[in-house]
Amino acid sequence: MCFPRIIPVSAGHGEMPTQKGSGCLVMLDTFVTFLGKVLGEDVESLWGAGVVDISIPDRPKLKFMDKVPSVPKVRREFKNLRDIRGPSTEATEFTQGQYGILALGGGYLHWGHFEMMRLTINRHLDPKIMFAVWRIPAPYKPITRKSLGQRMGGGKGAIDHYVTAVKCGRLILEVGGHCEFGEVEHFLTQVAKKLPFPAKAVSCQSLKEMRQAEEERRHKNQNPWTFERIITSNMLGIRKVLSPYDLTQKGRYWGKFFLKDRV
Repeated sequence: MCFPRIIPVSAGHGEMPTQKGSGCLVMLDTFVTFLGKVLGEDVESLWGAGVVDISIPDRPKLKFMDKVPSVPKVRREFKNLRDIRGPSTEATEFTQGQYGILALGGGYLHWGHFEMMRLTINRHLDPKIMFAVWRIPAPYKPITRKSLGQRMGGGKGAIDHYVTAVKCGRLILEVGGHCEFGEVEHFLTQVAKKLPFPAKAVSCQSLKEMRQAEEERRHKNQNPWTFERIITSNMLGIRKVLSPYDLTQKGRYWGKFFLKDRV
């Protein structure tokens, strides 16, 4: 079923409209909710199609990220690879936009990756009807490096640059506005292919379907010899070669990698 495009207005939800003739748009959310109940369709799919009124922020483009954190003194730290291991518990759901880039593995983002994403998306973004927001912080983790030709020893090296740790299942950024997924998918995919870890352009609806497919695949599994059952029963003494982390994650994550084919 086709719905008309909605012209963006300056008034938000619950506010008095500032443009003449836009009073009917303020009650559009209630109408779409009622329409979704009558037609039996998901309101989120109607919102992703641009039916529900979406307010465009004053600064719709991605903001510049600092290359160095603005703190007096940054302490040097260990590698701490647990920052990119396993599933993410932060920024896993959409908050403002309808489309975004989802990380399918763990890794570190350098400042150059931030600039690549910012320049590419802002170039294709129409600020009148679209907006984009970050879902990850600026580079904060210090990475040390010794100068070329220096002998071993002498303590830890000086800080060379800063990175941002990203876990699997985290949203990198969000894009929203009065647009379809087909209008933003090409440049979101272009950005996702240049990231240092597997990533994918998703929408609210496709992300929901992806998680439902994983859950359905787990419930419909007919193989009784699952990884969880083998390690729980300690078959052939396999626990002596596994870590406690394999017991908690059921073997679905191997370091920063996500094993999607394992049930």
